[in-house]
Amino acid sequence: MGGVPPPPTTSTLDTLWRSADPAAVAVHDRSREPIFYRELGERIERAASALRAAGMGAGDVVGIVLPNGVDFLVAFLAVTSARAVAAPLNPSYTAAELAFSLGDARARAVLAAETTSDALAAAASASRLPVWTMPDLETSGASARLLDAPSPNDVALFLHTSGTTSRPKGVPLTQGALMASLDNIVATYALSADDRSVVVMPLFHVHGLIGVTLSTLRSGGTLALPPRFSASSFWEEVRALGATWYSAVPTIHQILLQRARKLPDEPARLRFIRSCSASLPPATLRDVEASFDAPVLEAYGMTEAAHQVASNPLPPAAHRPGSVGLGTGVEVTIRDERGQVLAFGAHGEVCVRGPNVMLGYQTNDEARGDRPAPDPNIAAFFPDGWFRTGDQGVLGPDGYLSLTGRIKELINRGGEKISPLEVDAVLLEHPAVAEAVCFAVPHDKYGEEVEAVVVTAPGTAIDLDDVARFCLDRLAGFKVPKRIHLTDAIPRTATGKVQRRFVAAAFREVPGGRA
Repeated sequence: MGGVPPPPTTSTLDTLWRSADPAAVAVHDRSREPIFYRELGERIERAASALRAAGMGAGDVVGIVLPNGVDFLVAFLAVTSARAVAAPLNPSYTAAELAFSLGDARARAVLAAETTSDALAAAASASRLPVWTMPDLETSGASARLLDAPSPNDVALFLHTSGTTSRPKGVPLTQGALMASLDNIVATYALSADDRSVVVMPLFHVHGLIGVTLSTLRSGGTLALPPRFSASSFWEEVRALGATWYSAVPTIHQILLQRARKLPDEPARLRFIRSCSASLPPATLRDVEASFDAPVLEAYGMTEAAHQVASNPLPPAAHRPGSVGLGTGVEVTIRDERGQVLAFGAHGEVCVRGPNVMLGYQTNDEARGDRPAPDPNIAAFFPDGWFRTGDQGVLGPDGYLSLTGRIKELINRGGEKISPLEVDAVLLEHPAVAEAVCFAVPHDKYGEEVEAVVVTAPGTAIDLDDVARFCLDRLAGFKVPKRIHLTDAIPRTATGKVQRRFVAAAFREVPGGRA
């Protein structure tokens, strides 16, 4: 089901600049001269040589605490070219968060901005880690011959899961897994050297790093790398670059929709728009397509699979609202708790297998040394090598996959299992609702009850009783939220994800709303 994956790749990340046209533009920056692939490669190899001279080598972890930009790109590819392991971290983390992440990754050094934050300085000092800036690294004059080329089996990237249901787990990804994922993405969207993309997602997350940045380089295309997403300048960036596509979380699509009516001109024409990292409500998909006149392709990704698992295909093939599409270079099955494959149309756990999937979470065994190594965790994989995603879904006979939520986030109301995504989608159909998230709250009689929080659509007035009636017309009574809270903003992670347990914690004790 879901297609047979290709054999493991023999490519490594250094082919991203070595196989491209050296005279082509790799990064377009409106405020500076364009950076050609030749120049990008020279910067990467210079920095990789300096890292080797500083003692970094195969398996050594280097934390990267940099904003989006060319320095991040050079840092990441220099670390992996030196056969070391890149561990990108959110620059806005607190000292405690940085200390945990660097310690859990067993980092040996940190690459940071020219002026490091107090939080990073404190975390690095506590861990006794050297902090190198990119300008210092690139101009150090140090050189060391790269004695051995990267191998597809080298661990190249170390990330933590978002920890939606438990403590974040360490995910080591090999060069081969990353290249397999990049090739899947390039093939899915028919990316070529003619494609250009504005990066709006943070590069410390797989969506921005793999889903857009490295996949564009893999195709020989051109990037714009603004330091952060800005709705007010986004379409200017698109026009200046001549962008053909972009990829973002639903939150960003919704922000762009809200500003669409304020645009002085028609939005630039795009070949396609991609959505990933969170469920895209069908109403949002329809509105984005109508406003921006481009097909919106929802995809399904996760850190453990080096980002992309499935995607809706380009036209003329069907791209379906409410579906994350077809497996892309991976096998996909739906299984029960014992690992038995379920029939088409049955609800169960989404399981995947392919060359882009991690070999296991990092072991926490201190005896294994100071380098991240995959540990085939029995809880994460079935014995036949299928990775258990923790997502519940349904697979159709035509291979299209629909997700119904995280298994641990399903609401169990008196034995009735309720998909939060289904309730969210109905709430978002109401014309006065711009954003919606439902969640479980404890209940004496039913065990759990459904509640929700909504944000009012701009230019509308909301009647929460009317929203409840709207839901009752479209959902079975037990699925309708028994309390709806009104808020100005829904809590989200740095990458725009909603973590329902945090939303529940923020609103379950809040009085008011419609009961």
